[in-house]
Amino acid sequence: MAKKSGSGLQSSAGLMRYYEADKNAVHIQPKTVLIVGAVTGIAVLFLSAVNGFWP
Repeated sequence: MAKKSGSGLQSSAGLMRYYEADKNAVHIQPKTVLIVGAVTGIAVLFLSAVNGFWP
């Protein structure tokens, strides 16, 4: 049986491309997502109360 010597190189090349693409992506901190979600929720509740839709 012959061994394939090139198979390891192809799989690592795909990982390198993935990490290179990740460097160019926009990164948002988890705190920012939580704060924006909380502010949006509070704004929706406030606007509902002002317009008379409060339960």
